[in-house]
Amino acid sequence: MTDEDLAVALLRATPTHENRTEEQLRSWAATALEFADELPVEPADVHVVEKSDGVTGGLVTLAEYDARTRTVTVHTDSLALLADVAARKGWTDVTPEALREAAVAHEVAHHRLHGGLARALRRRLDHVVCRVGSLKVRGHVVGADEVVAHRYAHRASGLRRSPLQLSAALAELGG
Repeated sequence: MTDEDLAVALLRATPTHENRTEEQLRSWAATALEFADELPVEPADVHVVEKSDGVTGGLVTLAEYDARTRTVTVHTDSLALLADVAARKGWTDVTPEALREAAVAHEVAHHRLHGGLARALRRRLDHVVCRVGSLKVRGHVVGADEVVAHRYAHRASGLRRSPLQLSAALAELGG
């Protein structure tokens, strides 16, 4: 599966998109991936801390970002689970350090997707929810920011496997 296929699957799994057409989801996925490819990769100017409480019940949280303190919390138990999943898939090139770097970059991308970049993404996705004459009101495409963050993290980390592939593997084998 390509990253675009996986991005379509991610969007399709979002409850607000369950009745969208394949064509619409594919268009949004491609746009979000292109948007991420155009974002300059910048050093993560954040404080990073580690904790081990990312796996709770059926939920796996790799990292979280606190905008108030500019801190990314990386959950080491989640990274260990993902490294194990990657090893079971035979992806020996997926190292814990690269996973950590990707997790931090993913959170930084979410942080960057506020303000002007959020408006730019919304314009590019062009999800029109209301028209009044020539006036268009664009809506938020739930999940598109996640697709952007995954792609940005892939570029920033240098992982051979994309975070979208890793997320799909985690969903498949994660437990």
